[in-house]
Amino acid sequence: QVQLVESGGGLVQAGGSLRLSCAASGLSFSSYALGWFRRTQGKEREFVAAISFTAGSVYYSDLVKGRFTISRDNAKNTVYLQTNSLAPEDTAVYYCVAGRRWGSTATMSRGTGYDYWGQGTQVTVSS
Repeated sequence: QVQLVESGGGLVQAGGSLRLSCAASGLSFSSYALGWFRRTQGKEREFVAAISFTAGSVYYSDLVKGRFTISRDNAKNTVYLQTNSLAPEDTAVYYCVAGRRWGSTATMSRGTGYDYWGQGTQVTVSS
């Protein structure tokens, strides 16, 4: 069974940082593109970031560009999201995703383009 387990969320003040982690099992990790989406309360999921199979390409939402960094460690089957300069608008449940295909920003920003989703980790940013 494929499993994606997020961790690292929490409550931080505006301007703070968190590093989110997603540990994957049950799949050939390096054969999957990975990413992060988030869902704010009462809203649909929105794209955050994506990284290709061997980290040769990365995409970021304009909402987080310059503040967040996605990375992957294929030896550890783990993808990370370093979140800096957090603002209350970043408050959301953050989901790790994995997919077998890599494409354009438009393609990778669609939730339907991924095969597996984690259960999410809550990030709350206070003002």
